[in-house]
Amino acid sequence: MPALFAPLSAPNPLGGKTLPKTSLLPLSLRPHRLPMASPARPMPITALASNQKNPLSSPSAASSLSADASHRDDVLRSVSAVLSICLSETHLDRTVPGIRSKTRGKVRDVYDAGDHLVLVTTDRQSAFDRVLASIPFKGQVLNETSLWWFNQTQHITPNAVVSAPDRNVTIAKKCSVFPVEFVVRGYVTGSTDTSLWTVYSKGARKYCGNVLPEGMVKNQRLTANILTPTTKAADHDVPVLPDEIIELGLMTQNEFDEVRSKALALFAYGQKVASENGLILVDTKYEFGKAADGTIMLIDEVHTPDSSRYWIANSYEEQFNAGLEPENVDKVWGLEFNAVPVYLGSL
Repeated sequence: MPALFAPLSAPNPLGGKTLPKTSLLPLSLRPHRLPMASPARPMPITALASNQKNPLSSPSAASSLSADASHRDDVLRSVSAVLSICLSETHLDRTVPGIRSKTRGKVRDVYDAGDHLVLVTTDRQSAFDRVLASIPFKGQVLNETSLWWFNQTQHITPNAVVSAPDRNVTIAKKCSVFPVEFVVRGYVTGSTDTSLWTVYSKGARKYCGNVLPEGMVKNQRLTANILTPTTKAADHDVPVLPDEIIELGLMTQNEFDEVRSKALALFAYGQKVASENGLILVDTKYEFGKAADGTIMLIDEVHTPDSSRYWIANSYEEQFNAGLEPENVDKVWGLEFNAVPVYLGSL
């Protein structure tokens, strides 16, 4: 057997059923090592990730970079080195026996392997329903975060995970996916068209079957967590009432009731764990599917920085009382950055 491959029946961190030994998958999809900057000259690109003023955000700074060819080349080499380790595209359907087809999502590449799915979480960064860029090791963080939560929440609901043969890969049971995203919210916040603060600030006091009180302000905590399900229409999410889910035949009443209960329980548990670790789980989304034997299972991802909003707990009250946005550790920065043009001159 080539050293590059290992059987999918490798030890399963979640203790679940494994695939037949004949199935093969690359053990390492890319080098798991970050490039090191020269100690004599730190990579200029690090300034983009600091809290200091972006040195590339003004015309004069950009002009200076253009004039200093050596400095500009250092920046471009640093960018190139970082991007070279990004897992942006995968093609297991061309190289791995038993893979039947590929579906490319915004972040995940999903491969059909017969009775199972091979889900590869790439480094692609999406916002506003489109892919913006790739961030090194983002996929590994998302995949391993989900695996941890899948393991921790088995007392609430079964999940589709079978094994994880690579840092970016999860093998999952096939199931019939409910075409509904179960979004659970604990705070009035957000900036997208379907966010709770957006609709509330426009005067709505009923949303997805929930009655909202008057006088709430942005980033305020709700008196109780609420479920605001959405369904897909073309390339965007559409809020939907629970009754509409049943009427449209997306789920039966019993299925919806079971999933609603699981989603709220998952969120409450997630909030508890987050609180114990200095974070606030603000909102998130869950997806569920139904196995051939009728079992409803949690699928996709759980409580990742991509699917969830997290705030820093010990600064929330101070920020909120001052009318400032909470400090966050999720992908909201990407949404905000994408909404504001940045001047990069001729770089």
